[in-house]
Amino acid sequence: MPQISDTAPDFTLPRDGGGDVTLSALRGAPVVLFFYPKDNTPGCTKESIGFSESAQAFAEAGAQVFGISKDSVASHDKFVAKQSLTVPLLSDEHGTVCEDYGVWGEKKMYGKTFMGITRSTFLIDADGKIAQVWPKVKVDGHVAEVLEAVKAL
Repeated sequence: MPQISDTAPDFTLPRDGGGDVTLSALRGAPVVLFFYPKDNTPGCTKESIGFSESAQAFAEAGAQVFGISKDSVASHDKFVAKQSLTVPLLSDEHGTVCEDYGVWGEKKMYGKTFMGITRSTFLIDADGKIAQVWPKVKVDGHVAEVLEAVKAL
């Protein structure tokens, strides 16, 4: 997992609604990347709605916000439509970006071990450096905490 002051691993990923997003092309403004396990699951839905509801506040603070999971663009399109999301969702179907950011790994739930995305958020400053990392995110209160960190940049 990248640490504070590391250069954020660059990527180009497809997004919901079509087109691609390249992280290095966003330099000059802060970027929030929130990695989440799966579209249309309770915690991921709550987190995505939270970031969407605060999208204007992030924009006013000068930051762009993107959600990333291994779901397909088609899945993201359905999730966005169903939940009226306003934050762009990026598809990392091959898991390369998840691995680069150290969020793909072994998880345990109900006594079973499996591979998956650990809910994590990264704040990247205008120079492309990691400014803050939230590993193993708990959804409640998280969006407000990230917004405060953006405002403090």
